[in-house]
Amino acid sequence: MLEYEKGLWERGIRQIAGIDEVGRGCLFGDVVAAAVILPEGLELEGVDDSKKLSEKRREELYEVIMKHAIAVGIGHVDAATIDQINIKQAARRAMKLALEQASEQVQPDYLLVDAEKVDSPIAQLAVIHGDALSQSIAAASIVAKVTRDRQCRFWDLEFPEYGIAVHKGYATKVHREAIVEYGATPMHRKSFLGNILNVQQELF
Repeated sequence: MLEYEKGLWERGIRQIAGIDEVGRGCLFGDVVAAAVILPEGLELEGVDDSKKLSEKRREELYEVIMKHAIAVGIGHVDAATIDQINIKQAARRAMKLALEQASEQVQPDYLLVDAEKVDSPIAQLAVIHGDALSQSIAAASIVAKVTRDRQCRFWDLEFPEYGIAVHKGYATKVHREAIVEYGATPMHRKSFLGNILNVQQELF
């Protein structure tokens, strides 16, 4: 998990920001990105792609990452904006916002990004499956996932009929049936619903 980081450290590059996003495939809510800068040489046991970890383990590792990180930034882009600019551009915007927030704490020298390009003059590398190959990106994936999951529990209080706390806004059968029964909320991504559910305009 440190192969990319070690290569950069050997070149004298110290402040490496790992960047990842979550929620790209959801029908509901924000896409959330995180940028995390960890100290040079630090190896965090158990940090891995957030999708491979249980919710309990993610929460535990989130606390460890937040304790040791020298900078953490979070970026959110909401459903309305996703509908306006498309999900790919929204994910990139969330990543840029996360990077900007982290940079206010520590200016990164290099970016390791999970399979994307961030709008920044800072040198960067897009790493395919980076959340499973780079500790910095994996740490960002955990922070982003825990942040969004916590949001989902809050959103669930506002929209209890949809089961957001359980499926986190993804297109599960329960979620799709709830949309058909109750209609779409203002936080549903309308550009996603038509394609996935073949729903009628009156649901909006």
